[in-house]
Amino acid sequence: MEMSPDGFLRPVETADITRVEQDAIEATCPGITLAHETASDVPYNPDWGPIITSRAGFSNDPEIRRLASSGGALSGILHYLLESGSVDFVVHVGMSKSTPFRNELFESRTREEIIERAGSRYSPAAPLMKIRQALQSPGRFAVVGKPCDIAGLRNYLRQNPTLNDRIPALVSFFCAGVPSEAGTLDLLRELGVTSGDLASFKYRGDGWPGFATATSHDGTVRRMDYDTSWGTILNRHLQFRCKICPDGTGEFADIVCADGWHMDKEGNPDFSEREGRSVILTRTKNGENIVQAAMSGDYIRTEPLDLNLLPAMQPFQKRRKQLALSRLAALVVLLRPTPRFRGLRLWRAALKGGVTANLRSFLGTFVRITGIRR
Repeated sequence: MEMSPDGFLRPVETADITRVEQDAIEATCPGITLAHETASDVPYNPDWGPIITSRAGFSNDPEIRRLASSGGALSGILHYLLESGSVDFVVHVGMSKSTPFRNELFESRTREEIIERAGSRYSPAAPLMKIRQALQSPGRFAVVGKPCDIAGLRNYLRQNPTLNDRIPALVSFFCAGVPSEAGTLDLLRELGVTSGDLASFKYRGDGWPGFATATSHDGTVRRMDYDTSWGTILNRHLQFRCKICPDGTGEFADIVCADGWHMDKEGNPDFSEREGRSVILTRTKNGENIVQAAMSGDYIRTEPLDLNLLPAMQPFQKRRKQLALSRLAALVVLLRPTPRFRGLRLWRAALKGGVTANLRSFLGTFVRITGIRR
């Protein structure tokens, strides 16, 4: 994987690929195909995917709750997995020490390492890039990644089922899309920091929702609130592929976490600073067992979450799933390569979204694509 001129990580062919290898790539790549197994007894919600239990909660470790994104529930679960011996290490991304505005892949084995690498990273990352290297190491491990990363890994494990015992936990989070590196550089310019002067950069954390925080080599700290950093800068740099993705909620994970936003007086998510709260969804029996064990071990504290509250907490994700089919239809009409999705109930989600919203979505996507072609 290499950084492209437009600021995204792209695969680069380094040797000739055989037909067998090409078939394996096409069966694994989540950008080509996503498919739920047909034989599943887990209830499926057209907007939110397979869900065994929905909860709201946070890490019982005050430091993790403060430094991680939202309530630190995801980091708290990882803490449990390590200390219980369920896994020997966690594969996930964190801030690159050599280039702080970029991401780096890590194997975390301690609470301290989990905390150091906690928090959202709104820039290109490829946590599966070294998955074969991790499989060559002794021990079992959990993987944390974007929904597409986890879906790709799930595809890979279906082709290689003997590896399931090596990776007993697939953990994800709600994702609104990956901004290009240009978004981060724009954010740094707004903060008045050059990339060469950067000693540390965090997109969130140290509170909820936390601040984008740039620390210079001389110790100067500059911050920007989440609503400004994400809402006015980073999300303007999303790639088109993310805009047609129907799985922003990690449907192929064992466990998925998200911000459990409180509402303001108008019923919109409130981004004012407060103690963090996570949404925690278990999607497999394995994931449910892990969360229950983390609760019993006092690593996380939870309460039941009515799924009817989730659309207000995460309106973008609901709308995205309901409009996915109309965006894909625009690709089909324009004879563009179109990803294959099976079992995600896109027709049911589209019906819930309504004809008017989907027609607008179709036309908007059509115009965006044809505008690019011009």
